[in-house]
Amino acid sequence: MSDPVTVDPAPRTASEDKVLPAVVYALYLVGLANGLTVILGLILAYVSRDAAGPKMRTHYDFLIRTFWMGVAWAILGAVLFAVGLPLSFVIIGLPILWLGMAILALVGVWFIARCVIGVVYLARDEAYPRPETWLI
Repeated sequence: MSDPVTVDPAPRTASEDKVLPAVVYALYLVGLANGLTVILGLILAYVSRDAAGPKMRTHYDFLIRTFWMGVAWAILGAVLFAVGLPLSFVIIGLPILWLGMAILALVGVWFIARCVIGVVYLARDEAYPRPETWLI
């Protein structure tokens, strides 16, 4: 007779650490109020990215990309605002000023939306599906 073979009913998958990406998301969101914790979150994301598993690496890539794209758009908005402010005294700078303010406001909304959607994927224990995207 043959010996019965025991089969594990559920294959075990290695659990990845979701705490550090959650901390980085929280630092990013708190950083909208103080600015400093966004830098700390970026450093933490760069340091943790190489040791992360494939799922959490997509979150780190997404967070790093979010930071740099946000900085680029914020610089553009700030430059337009700075150029438009003195020119607004002669009225011609008002559209430039408004465009700069609109870009800065939209960058803030975009940044919050990306962080919230990233947290949703993290809470579901899923990899971020499109970490290279420009939008959400």
